[in-house]
Amino acid sequence: MREIGLADVEREADRQVLRLKQWGVEPGQSIGWLGLNSLEGLGLLYACGHVGARFVPLNWRLAAPELADIAVHAGLQRLLHDPALATLAQDIRNLISLPLPIAAGHREGDWMVVYTSGTTGRPKGAIHTVEGMRANMRAAIEAQGLTSQTKALAVLPMFHVGGLCIQVLPTLAAGGRVLLHERFDPAVWLRDVAQWRPTTSLLVPATMQALLDHPHWQGADLKSLQFINCGSSVVPRAHLDGFFDAGVPVTQVYGATETGPVSIVLPLDEAPIARGKVGRPAKEVQVRLMTPQGRPVVDPEVGEIWLRAPNLMRGYHREPDSAAFTDGWFRTGDLAWRDANGLYEVVGRCKDMIISGGENIYPAEIENCVLGL
Repeated sequence: MREIGLADVEREADRQVLRLKQWGVEPGQSIGWLGLNSLEGLGLLYACGHVGARFVPLNWRLAAPELADIAVHAGLQRLLHDPALATLAQDIRNLISLPLPIAAGHREGDWMVVYTSGTTGRPKGAIHTVEGMRANMRAAIEAQGLTSQTKALAVLPMFHVGGLCIQVLPTLAAGGRVLLHERFDPAVWLRDVAQWRPTTSLLVPATMQALLDHPHWQGADLKSLQFINCGSSVVPRAHLDGFFDAGVPVTQVYGATETGPVSIVLPLDEAPIARGKVGRPAKEVQVRLMTPQGRPVVDPEVGEIWLRAPNLMRGYHREPDSAAFTDGWFRTGDLAWRDANGLYEVVGRCKDMIISGGENIYPAEIENCVLGL
């Protein structure tokens, strides 16, 4: 665990800029990072921005052959890692030759390439620019009311845009402090909430469940938490109720690797009465709900979420003509509906919808039914 502020990250970035320059790293090259949550990883991100290189965070949960494929696709010139993952890093190097040829398609202002999970096919590299990531910070700061007094307990992996861009980078940009956990541990989270006294933390349904199931949850000191943010499209109602019952409001952020990810956000003042909703469009974000034929739906019908915003990815690496964009709108593949108050609720993926007896049935409905809600 380490408490950091923006000044700490900038000092680490200055140190790493010297190292990158000594290695001859040039604008347009791609630098891979294989590491647990750390100041070193954040410093490398900023250092890449300073020298014009692309930062490529790698998911250490993947197997070496999968990571080797990503390294080749990204065209990594260097693969850096923390000591805890030295063996995995060496396994990757044994499968490929570094430095790889520089991949075409780099543009000035590119900052980060984050690979999707690959749940709907081969992982794709979403290219995020300096301006896009700054726009995402603005949206996250406004949506969550982040200030110099914010203390964010960060436990989600920063190889995902959620763990990196919903609270960590925005809190640092707002002048607040971040306590980094290398990885999530429910007992350590509960301990540090009581001792470090954070004002917020970002979770996902799996980590929420782990906390609710922990024997120390009952009676835990959670008084410092002004709210918990959940970075997930669909959160089981039982999870939300468990945190609200403990006196901790839960807000939500909807987004994806390609979208920054801060796209639709649930305001804190509406969270208690809008449980399960993902909220309203974030700052500078436009939202449409569309039919499969590309026409707007009529509220409260369900439609695919289309987004247009400055924090969207520039595009996919090596896929300049991706079908994910239509006239500047990103087609998310997620389904949602909008209520009379303008709040959106995500109900599933286009590919996961079930038709039974002529009726559309969505995954969120099934999940909540199974949970007895």
